[in-house]
Amino acid sequence: MVDVGYNWDMHVILTHEQADFDALAALLGAYLTQENSIPILPRRVNRNARAFLNLYGADLPFQDPRDLPQESIGMITLVDTQSLITLKGTGAATQVQVIDHHQARPDLPETWQVTIDRTGSCTTLFIEALQEYNPPLSSVQATLLLLGIYEDTGSLTYTSTTPRDIRAAAYLIEQGASLRTAGHYLNPPLSPDQRLVYERLLAAAEWHHIHGQNIVISSASARDMSEEISSIAHKIRDLLDPDALFLFVTTSEGIRLVARSTTDRVNVAAIASRFGGGGHDRAAAALMRTPSGEPPPVEEARKKTLARLQTELLAILPQEIRPSVTIGQIMSRHPRLLSPETSAQDAAQLMQRYGYEGYPVVREGKVIGLLTRRAVDRAISHRLNLPAASLMEAGEITVEPGYAIEQLQQVMTSSGWGQVPVVDPTNGEIIGIVTRTDLLKTLAVETGLPSRQNLAKRLEAVLPPARLKLLKAVAQVASEQHNALYIVGGFVRDLLLDRAGLDFDLVVEGDAIALARRLAQTYGGLTTSHSRFGTAKWDIREVKPRILMGLVSAPEPASTAGNAFYNPADLPDTLDLITARTEFYERPTALPTVEHSSIKLDLHRRDFTINTLALRLDGRHYGELHDYWGGLKDLEQGYVRVMHSISFIDDPTRLLRAVRFEQRFGFEIEMRTLQLMDEARQMLKQVSGDRIRHELNAILAEERAVEMLARLEELNLLSLIHPGLPASISGDYRSEPPDEWELPDATTGMPTSLALAYILWLDNLPGETIRGIADRLKLPASLKATILATAKLKPDLPNLVQAVPSQVVARLETAPLVGLYAIYQTERDPQICDLIRVYLRDWRKQKPSTTGDTLRALGVPPGPVYREILTEIRSAWLDGQIHNLAEEQAFLEQLLAAKTGPEQER
Repeated sequence: MVDVGYNWDMHVILTHEQADFDALAALLGAYLTQENSIPILPRRVNRNARAFLNLYGADLPFQDPRDLPQESIGMITLVDTQSLITLKGTGAATQVQVIDHHQARPDLPETWQVTIDRTGSCTTLFIEALQEYNPPLSSVQATLLLLGIYEDTGSLTYTSTTPRDIRAAAYLIEQGASLRTAGHYLNPPLSPDQRLVYERLLAAAEWHHIHGQNIVISSASARDMSEEISSIAHKIRDLLDPDALFLFVTTSEGIRLVARSTTDRVNVAAIASRFGGGGHDRAAAALMRTPSGEPPPVEEARKKTLARLQTELLAILPQEIRPSVTIGQIMSRHPRLLSPETSAQDAAQLMQRYGYEGYPVVREGKVIGLLTRRAVDRAISHRLNLPAASLMEAGEITVEPGYAIEQLQQVMTSSGWGQVPVVDPTNGEIIGIVTRTDLLKTLAVETGLPSRQNLAKRLEAVLPPARLKLLKAVAQVASEQHNALYIVGGFVRDLLLDRAGLDFDLVVEGDAIALARRLAQTYGGLTTSHSRFGTAKWDIREVKPRILMGLVSAPEPASTAGNAFYNPADLPDTLDLITARTEFYERPTALPTVEHSSIKLDLHRRDFTINTLALRLDGRHYGELHDYWGGLKDLEQGYVRVMHSISFIDDPTRLLRAVRFEQRFGFEIEMRTLQLMDEARQMLKQVSGDRIRHELNAILAEERAVEMLARLEELNLLSLIHPGLPASISGDYRSEPPDEWELPDATTGMPTSLALAYILWLDNLPGETIRGIADRLKLPASLKATILATAKLKPDLPNLVQAVPSQVVARLETAPLVGLYAIYQTERDPQICDLIRVYLRDWRKQKPSTTGDTLRALGVPPGPVYREILTEIRSAWLDGQIHNLAEEQAFLEQLLAAKTGPEQER
């Protein structure tokens, strides 16, 4: 926002009449960022802005248009407006630039230079330019600029506020803007004249309910009032709290429309444009002028004109107001229904299997009641296996798919039903069900519909070209089979967090097995499938080059660099394809049983909301983010929120997963989720050691494993796995061990880093505790033995400092090398560390030249004596009794003589 370099005689800056603080602040901002410019005050300024100028105007650069020099104007900059007023000195050669944050008018001259940027405040655009070279601002200048931002963003509370507005406001406060002064001028009391008009408008206010939105329309005369109407509109909006407010007020200039909105569903700028005005989404205005030369209309004529305008507005509103989310968009199709004869036991089994809190009871296709989990539980607790007809809440409550969610809210409030059947209005057939959870999620975070975000560019930025080609090919085949294809879960979550990897799960809303077979037929490779789960694996490791040739119409040579390089090595070995499914648990802690379903229900079965995001890939939907369960909102706010109230009961390992996600991302476990975790934590005792170990392995592989263990301890979860589990790990098990240690990549049946983590975690415990933990977690026997040997060695180390080398070696060799490395990492005694280093570097490599073959050649019968002789020779080398081969030979002869005696001599 700097001077663009035109060659002009004079450069003036203009804004709109009835200027508010954003207009005045934009005038100042343009003056500060464009050299040799003159900011011109409009003839009319809002009362609160005028009051500010009366006190502080002398410190500001604004000029009255009557004081302009008698020169031609070469350049006009319009700020916070797109309407040019006639000014003396303008001509055909005058150039015009517009800097605004409102929607561009379609009739702007092509010769104008137009910059439109949709921030909450026009002032923000100039603050961003000021920040580039950070000039000094006076307190008055900073305060006026802050007032401009605060006024048009509702002090940063309107939903049209952008992060840029907030950053600009913070910058101004740092520059000395006065919050006290800003607060004083933002909400001034109404003047007596304004108060009179305010009371007229309140008395004439009419409420209208359009597409689920509460709209207030009113009109009044204000011909004798010279002050602005915006303050009146602000007061009425605060008092009545409608979704949108429209005021028609007759003034000396004509009839002025002032419009305010509190929802994205009512864009008042678009509505005001139908009356020749404009503005932004939440605040707009229009002026229907009295034709020049005509006398002002008489009172009766004014009333008729106002009535006509209100009628026109009411005709326009249904076209311009976006309908709220409809029930048909958030309902689940093909609901499960109960007959009146369904027993309480059968109903309880369904509720446990599918997790729903209530089911409609239907007779001959008509709803006659709702059976809730509470009623079923109460009956079973009293050992009454009554039919649904005896337990249900009787009623014929239904809704239609076209209803707005506000209507659903009214139905649920009046009936008390938390699950309402959705019926086809043409035939009364039950086509879906909508739940209280669906409603609350939609009202709270407006994610009942798939998000409108498209992540195609993000996806293409993180995937190698070859893998992206493969993904698009799979999506193309899925589209040909009329199947929807999604990437789901962790990959989408991490993509939004800018930490995505290369592995992803593909879910097919259709037949995943048929898709896999078609891919193999087209491109090659092998498929394996599990019909029970509807899953398939496409194995392409043997045909990657061939597949890539089929994917790329003109494949580049292997030496090609840059993004066009399609490397077969970037293709995965296998691709997992999963049919969208739902699942239920026959009993707590059991593995789930699955059934085919929709993507919405497939996502519903997942553990936490942040893992319910899906990225659609097929056809025109490529890149669409689907967020049915509030995952995006929780991701933005940093919450780990469980999906279902019995989720931790169904699978208690989710308790550990909740902590892992919380600490990995720096999130918070949401309060209700914490409560459910506390209620379910005893269930950890029933989970198998293998499943617990799997989750602990995942925790130990995390960068913040130490913090995760501490959080598990804080939540009293570690002790429920085993009361002896410590809450901390000493030592670094993730760094690559130095080469001198010669540790293998894997040991004790697992990666060395993971084995090392368990050793460092447990080796300070008593032997019995180690055995108990190892048995509970089903640790490999070799790992258990290593931890025990390491723990047993640690207390002996101080005694070895004064021991001879052979004694040190004999003791250290009883622990596996990975255990000794764990000790070395955590040992604080420098003498012990030196001892271990010498052992590692020299002593453990000491080997005598004498071998078993040597003893056999000398006629020594095989047996335990071999080990004894070789050990004694090695000890003699270590302790300095032997220095060369001749001395070793002599030592051997002495040993043989001592061990064989006279019998050897004979």
